[in-house]
Amino acid sequence: MKINIQHIAKLANLELKRDELKNLETQLSSILGYIEKLKEIDTKDVQETSQVTNLENITRNDIATPSLSQDEALSNAKSKDNGLFKVKAIFEEE
Repeated sequence: MKINIQHIAKLANLELKRDELKNLETQLSSILGYIEKLKEIDTKDVQETSQVTNLENITRNDIATPSLSQDEALSNAKSKDNGLFKVKAIFEEE
């Protein structure tokens, strides 16, 4: 299976050197090969499970509680605009 690591890196907005691309291609090919081996395992007699640790997810009730007002939240902001935090752009527009 040929994997286009350079295309994947571009989609992920990653700048990779040539040796990194080659290394990742080797690693990803190995991982996908392992997954293909897992697909060959006969699991027809294995009961389906949604979790296998027997641990319970203990959560609290989602209750609204008082928090900072908008003015308090923005009080230490370096820059703000129209009641919102103003930050430098992270992504460039294409």
